[in-house]
Amino acid sequence: MFKPFAAEFLQHITKQNNWSRQHLLAYAGKVVQFNIALIKTKLLISEDGSLGVAPSNAEADAIIHIPPSLALRLMANDEAAKMLIKVEGDTHLATDLGKVLQHIRWDVEEDLSKVIGDIPANKIASISKTAASSAKKQVINVVEMLSEYWQEEKPVLAKKWQVEQFNTDVNALRSDFTRLEKRLAKLKQHTQESTVN
Repeated sequence: MFKPFAAEFLQHITKQNNWSRQHLLAYAGKVVQFNIALIKTKLLISEDGSLGVAPSNAEADAIIHIPPSLALRLMANDEAAKMLIKVEGDTHLATDLGKVLQHIRWDVEEDLSKVIGDIPANKIASISKTAASSAKKQVINVVEMLSEYWQEEKPVLAKKWQVEQFNTDVNALRSDFTRLEKRLAKLKQHTQESTVN
């Protein structure tokens, strides 16, 4: 029951954002699977470039994994979080679809105006935008609070400077190890030459 509704909604959204079809036409017939927490969804790119829900038995050309913690960061528009998305399969397809999905907007006001008229639709859309903006700020505050808690109180996440220091230490250790290997090779060669003479 949900799939036909979702498919219709996706087609409606791609019609509203007609520009998106041009970007997806090259991938017609491809299937992308999204694994977000425990939810798995497969999207199909139709021959006309619109999006739809793929059959559950369809083979995915690309799989995008987004763990719950990363989903929260993405909702908060954390640019660094985008780099942590794991993609299997056709990475170009996943990247292009991701860019399109990022910029698609649902014109709720236009849809509402067909049902209740222009003026009430405008008022409802305005109130909704204010509420959505407030909700977004709350989500960002919660994500920042959780991030700070996990870095300070219960260190689960590393701070940027700690990661950079770790990387520097690993590089220094790698170079020390390389020098040690060279010294050991020279010592071994010298020992072998001494036993021969």
